[in-house]
Amino acid sequence: MSVLWGVSFDATALSGVVVEFLKTARRFTGHRVHLDLGYDIKADKGAFFRPYRDEAGLLPGWVTLDRVDGVEEIRGYDREFVDRVLREVVQLGDETLRAEIDRIAGELADRVVATWERLGVTMVMVENGTLPENITYTEALYRAIGRYGARHRLGRFVFWRDHDLMWQSEPGIAKYGRFPYPGVPAPRNSPHIHYFALHEQALAKTLEWVPGLRNIDVLPNAFTIAPARIDERTAGCIDELSAGKSASSFRRDHGIPEDVPLLARITRIIPQKRIDRDLHLLTLLPDAWLFVAGDVSEAPIEYARLVRLAEGLGVRDRVVFGGWLTPYDTSVPGRYSVRDLLAHATVVSFLTSYDYESYGNPVSEAIASGTPYITSGYELYDVVYGRKGFRAPVLDIRARDLPDAAFAREVAELITDEGKRADVVRANSELGQAHFGTEVVDDLVDRLYPPPMGAGTRLSVVLPVYNEAANLPEVLRTLHDQRDGDGPLDKSRYEVVLVDNNSTDDTVAVAQAFAAAHPDLALHVIAESEQGVSCARRAGMDFALARSRNRPDADPAERFYLVSADADCRVDPHWLSELFTAMESSKAAIGVCDYYYNASHFTGRPRLWDAIQRPLRCRAVTFSLFGGFPDGKGFAVERDAYERAGGIEIFYQLRDGKFVSHLSDDWDFGIKVASGGDAITYAPRSRVEINPRRVDHAIDEVIAGRAYGSDGIIVMRDIRPSAPAAPADLTEAEARQAWEFSIKDFTPKNTILPVLLTPALLEDDAVIAFFGADLAARLARRIAEIRDEMRVVDFTPIHAYKTPSYRLYFEFADELFACLRRHVGEDIGYPPPLPPCLAEVPAARFAEFVHYYCEDRESGEAHNYFGNGGVF
Repeated sequence: MSVLWGVSFDATALSGVVVEFLKTARRFTGHRVHLDLGYDIKADKGAFFRPYRDEAGLLPGWVTLDRVDGVEEIRGYDREFVDRVLREVVQLGDETLRAEIDRIAGELADRVVATWERLGVTMVMVENGTLPENITYTEALYRAIGRYGARHRLGRFVFWRDHDLMWQSEPGIAKYGRFPYPGVPAPRNSPHIHYFALHEQALAKTLEWVPGLRNIDVLPNAFTIAPARIDERTAGCIDELSAGKSASSFRRDHGIPEDVPLLARITRIIPQKRIDRDLHLLTLLPDAWLFVAGDVSEAPIEYARLVRLAEGLGVRDRVVFGGWLTPYDTSVPGRYSVRDLLAHATVVSFLTSYDYESYGNPVSEAIASGTPYITSGYELYDVVYGRKGFRAPVLDIRARDLPDAAFAREVAELITDEGKRADVVRANSELGQAHFGTEVVDDLVDRLYPPPMGAGTRLSVVLPVYNEAANLPEVLRTLHDQRDGDGPLDKSRYEVVLVDNNSTDDTVAVAQAFAAAHPDLALHVIAESEQGVSCARRAGMDFALARSRNRPDADPAERFYLVSADADCRVDPHWLSELFTAMESSKAAIGVCDYYYNASHFTGRPRLWDAIQRPLRCRAVTFSLFGGFPDGKGFAVERDAYERAGGIEIFYQLRDGKFVSHLSDDWDFGIKVASGGDAITYAPRSRVEINPRRVDHAIDEVIAGRAYGSDGIIVMRDIRPSAPAAPADLTEAEARQAWEFSIKDFTPKNTILPVLLTPALLEDDAVIAFFGADLAARLARRIAEIRDEMRVVDFTPIHAYKTPSYRLYFEFADELFACLRRHVGEDIGYPPPLPPCLAEVPAARFAEFVHYYCEDRESGEAHNYFGNGGVF
């Protein structure tokens, strides 16, 4: 099982930092979760080296409290040292302790790595590690992450989130120095870390501090937007069978009358939280009670002061200091949760200090639970809530330190006016869902830290989809019903990654329903917002790649394959097993499938069927010879080769004045892999049935060679049948035109391009047998000349490989067609007519004018002549 190690720099059993860790960690299903509360990190909480006691009772059972082995044994590392570093190095800029910091950080890093090795950690979550309360530990973490990540090739395995930074935590007293914070370890670029800021202002300030910082995103705290109900068995309610209590007993157990308004304050009981403001407000609300949820032992002096203040104000009998409640979205048998409190609260109060809070989780928890809230106008309130339109009475603490009668009237109106309360709750809930509902962050977290993959999984099938709801069930069925020999293919060997590319129909719902009905097949549904099949294919392959690196207990010598499929094609029952066998036996970087049309679909259309079959027969011969090039309808790439090539490269082109992604990412990727020296193999028994809708519903474009655009723009219109296809056959002229465009597209790409990219193929016996020794030798010489001629960087905005391929086609067309007739069949015939401009060129200057014709980047004539992309 994968192991997630969490470390909180907060050094308390429960805080907003710990709560957010729990909510995020719960998303990583399949991980065993260990949490270090940071007692051995932060000095001011008084828990340095203190053993854990009953803290585990505050946390859900799936969390194991843990800490780094042997930290207390490091010479010189203790609470006094941490205090001294903060005071002398961070605040005063005294560098005297730097050598000692370096030594201790090195020893700390050794122990962190040893602990992670012992547990088999695969992911780390650092909460508030940049806050410079203990820069020695922060430095140790950076060192440990670098060493451990490189040793285990873990990629970005660290989730580093900062809840409080220098400008957000007591900035008025310059506790951590002044910008640019010379004594503080700044976030650093690392191949193993992704950083998160809670909001745009924190992101902007971080980038102002570290301008070149990469891999940082805004990740707001997230909450389940659902009303907190009394007696409803939600995540925050207690199971009566296990605890003998229910949420409805909450008021009774705390001595709170059932019919009184209840103000809820969820907080740490420390001076910075300004609970005294709630006590003063209570004097102006004579019928209300106040429940303060927090650890009364954290700051005993402050707790005693508040009790005395309540007594002096005459409200002590209406104040309940209820101690710790379990976090908002957790359930611990025998304990009440924050959500239980909110089920009974009339209003949530957050009258806090101006410059202490960075986010204000109690406000979000109130919004999420359907409870109105009141707040002070703390420094970041507008950034997080106010500018987004959330509705609440806001105490302007820059104008008045304590609640006055006017503010109390606003609160009283919110308490007593049921209509206003309902309006506020409805408006806030809608905004909460949009800004910090769990789904807002799920997509980001799942994309950056995708769910784990089974140890036995060897293939990830990536399926880009856009509005394929009608076609998808049958496509998914063929993927589900894969076979190996006479039996089903082991479902633990492969998975499907469906990439939704902004579908507006029921594509996602169809996929989710299929996944629910077929739990034996791992089906992941992810989203890619940038439109284009290239973007979607890359997103799916990157998603699978990242997860494959973290397969538990996987043999590092095993090859792992990323497989492309098409959402409008059906795969044969042995598609995957045959493709896997071909890749394993050949050890090639790419495996290319066989593609075919179902003959029954073309019954009564013999001319069209003949025009389709002839190029497919040619392809079978050349693919067997050269391995071919991948087509998105079906190919596999070995994971390491995918990474060496830099993944699917997305090209852009202008269409109607706008940039769009290029369609031929599959071919371009194959060319990149082949030109890098990796082998491509053909798997003829791994078969994909092509959907005929492009032939049926775009036959005019097919015949005219415009099915994939024109003038070098490689696009294709969306072809989804609105009516049954007319079964009419082609005329003889149409069939000849369709065949000529197909064979003109096929020949440069499938007989010339392989040897252009890999000239050594022309020394292979089978290749020589295909071309003949003389033609093979002349091709080799001419390729060398053209490659030398084009040795300067080619700035062609259209595929650089096309120009030399087209030139060689024109120069050798007659001989190439003779090879095809000899090895495929006499019906292949002869080269289609030359472009008129070349037909009139003197023979002695033919190669020269071919060069000009193929290099003409303005007209796109050459691309139009060759059909500008595959037809059949």
